[in-house]
Amino acid sequence: QVQLVESGGTLVQPGGSLRLSCSASGISLKILHVGWFRQAPGKERERVSCISSWDGTDGTTYYADSMKDRFTISRDNAKNTVYLQMNSLKPEDTAVYYCATDTESWCGTPINPGLWGQGTQVTVSS
Repeated sequence: QVQLVESGGTLVQPGGSLRLSCSASGISLKILHVGWFRQAPGKERERVSCISSWDGTDGTTYYADSMKDRFTISRDNAKNTVYLQMNSLKPEDTAVYYCATDTESWCGTPINPGLWGQGTQVTVSS
């Protein structure tokens, strides 16, 4: 069974850091484009970051403009896991964060992936 599982979300104070993990079963993230999205209450889902498939290096990364200086996406192929390191967190980063992928290439395009995890809650509050 193909499955994505996110973890690492929790309550953190403004200015703090978190690392979210996206682990996969039944599918190799190494050969896929993988990304993170988020959805805050009452708001539309937005794309946070994505990383293209392994090409001998980590792959090409993309970030939403408001996050490119604070968030870093990376992969650990041995663990079949993609991470999102989030620094300098702000209350407006509060949202459910979802990991997503697809068998088709989509990172860097307007196409949305078709396979999603259940999400992990990140709350930034003092």
